[in-house]
Amino acid sequence: MYEHRSHPVLTRSRFFRRMIKHGLTAFLLLGGSLGLGIVGYHSICGMGWIDSILNASMILGGMGPVSPIENDSGKLFAAFYALFSGVIFLVVVGIMLAPMAHRILHYLHLEEDETTSRQRSLDSLTGKD
Repeated sequence: MYEHRSHPVLTRSRFFRRMIKHGLTAFLLLGGSLGLGIVGYHSICGMGWIDSILNASMILGGMGPVSPIENDSGKLFAAFYALFSGVIFLVVVGIMLAPMAHRILHYLHLEEDETTSRQRSLDSLTGKD
């Protein structure tokens, strides 16, 4: 998926395409997670659709629940969905930062390779091995 350290850094347009792909992946993951929460709040907690959307969105966004939950199975679902949402948040951040981190590390590694090759050239000119 990513270029090897011996390959050149991606062009800006290809990098932006990579960022868009990662953004779409993150968007689909968030959408699926939101859908799971909406269905769970509606079917397990017995909330209406609008309240389910609101609660799932607030939990997934890190704000916390809005409506009180009456039954024990609903409370268990809400607890697991909150933990799941925290993990999804970290995964989405990782998906979005991965291309940028790779690009930065790729630049740094190329600079290191150029410095090493310059040093080798100087060593061969001066007779050092």
